Amino acid sequence: MPRSHSCERPARRPPIIQVCVLATSSSGNSTFIRTEKTRILVDAGLSKRDVLARLAAINEDPEKVDAILITHEHSDHVSGLVALARLLHVPIFITRLTAPAIPWGEYTPRLDCFQAGTTFCVGDIEIDSFTIPHDAIDPVGFCFRAQGIKVGLVTDLGYVTDSIKFHLRGAHLLLLESNHDLEMLKVGPYPWSVKQRVMGRKGHLSNDVVCDFIRSDLDSSIHTLVLGHLSEHNNHPEIVRNQATRALDGARRALFTRLVVAEPKQQTEVFTF
Repeated sequence: MPRSHSCERPARRPPIIQVCVLATSSSGNSTFIRTEKTRILVDAGLSKRDVLARLAAINEDPEKVDAILITHEHSDHVSGLVALARLLHVPIFITRLTAPAIPWGEYTPRLDCFQAGTTFCVGDIEIDSFTIPHDAIDPVGFCFRAQGIKVGLVTDLGYVTDSIKFHLRGAHLLLLESNHDLEMLKVGPYPWSVKQRVMGRKGHLSNDVVCDFIRSDLDSSIHTLVLGHLSEHNNHPEIVRNQATRALDGARRALFTRLVVAEPKQQTEVFTF
């Protein structure tokens, strides 16, 4: 009888970078990013208890977090920051202008202040910071790079500037805000002054603006597009999903880009590259 040959499967490459959006909405924002050597928490808008529980749900040890990065000082991004910082004793990367706006109380944090627009490293992750248009003191977005993989994180912005488009080029995963449906916002419960703020140039991205970005400016490198920071009163995940799917079809990107809608108050899967 002929000798049988067993096929050897190639060894699986260990993941270069992993991302989990722990929460993304006006109720709280936090994203976990890790490589084999480095673990980063971006924003701390959940309670300490919720952050620890959501890290535990993906089998991550909070004691191994190397740093916390802050995008801006609004409470849905920093409400759990002081409690987490007291527990973890890790450096907090924050812009020089934003740091004084955080209510530190009697706690003395380990601050590593940077100027918006600079690049710095945490472990083996290189991080680009860039200014975004939002009604905060010095708001920033981030891109994270490790071994040729790039992740972009941009929420809380009124419009997508040319500078932001430049920084997002070459990203493999992008977390982008798709905050509100314009018609729902106009007839919704918010006071008119708040509606004007949300729709303004330093407010939040509408579904329509995001779809225009997808059709015209979404980089061909994007493998996974995560749309988040959905308003719980002025949007719905199915509206976002349907409109973005049509935009991807129109841009002929539907076969190449995976669309994920991050629902309010729920953490996403762990995205692996």
